Amino acid sequence: MSEPHIRSGFAKSDDGVRLYWRAVGRGPVLVCNNGVGVSTYFWRYFVDWFSRDYTVVVWDYRAHGRSDRVSDWRVADMSIPRLAADLHTVIQAVCGDDPVVLVGHSMGCQVLFEYYRNHAARVLGMVPMLGSAGRTLETFFDYAGSPRLFQLASTAVDRQGAFAHALLRPILRSPVAWFITWRFDLVDPVYASREDMVKYLAHIARLDLRVFLHNVLEVQKHDAWDVLPRITVPALIVAAERDAFTPMWLSRKIVDTIPNAELLVLADATHAALIEQPENIHHRVDRFLRQRVYGERKRAASAS
Repeated sequence: MSEPHIRSGFAKSDDGVRLYWRAVGRGPVLVCNNGVGVSTYFWRYFVDWFSRDYTVVVWDYRAHGRSDRVSDWRVADMSIPRLAADLHTVIQAVCGDDPVVLVGHSMGCQVLFEYYRNHAARVLGMVPMLGSAGRTLETFFDYAGSPRLFQLASTAVDRQGAFAHALLRPILRSPVAWFITWRFDLVDPVYASREDMVKYLAHIARLDLRVFLHNVLEVQKHDAWDVLPRITVPALIVAAERDAFTPMWLSRKIVDTIPNAELLVLADATHAALIEQPENIHHRVDRFLRQRVYGERKRAASAS
């Protein structure tokens, strides 16, 4: 099998931030949107699978991964509308005016819904995975007090500054962090590799924790539930039985709200299902793309 075609570069946002992107493969474009605090590595299995028939684009949010860091956390705009505008910048840089399929994990679902609000004509279909349409902290662990807890944590980290970084970063890089993730059902150690989660934890450790927590609070502020009834493109919603971050009932609510949506439920999976059960996701998404997105597009073209 020949090596896939790979391109990478930086797209400059309207406020001058350089956004890293990587495009693998040739063909129709699938654009992947990360969860909060995540870089592109969670998509490694997805990219390997779909780059055989598609162009798969991954990118880093501002202050994440290879994109420009934030010089002053106090003025950093990590709001969902800002990230959706950055997504548009990346899409324009990679594929111009060509229509795309949007794929999102966790917070990435809110980014793609917000993108659809302003650029519906550019979207052929969407695959929101393990996420919400807004006000996400209210359903975090199904605990109504989560927004308040995260606000307190953000305030404490803001006040402590360098001390908070010095305290938390060694923990995130230690075996303790891996133990916490599976002990609290954030990932299943039977299905997920420790190597994949260590990369996630190491990336969190490299972030400015103040920016990270403010990003989390922006996820709570954002609300795109009003967009869902207006979505006319095919949508495949992916849910996990043991997702503590975005409980499965939330995915069912999204499916009931989007007119043209269907649901994939991953048995015995957590919020990290992208790296726990990649093959189950890939087979179902592949069928969705062939039958619902590009199949319907071909039938519509033939009818006209």
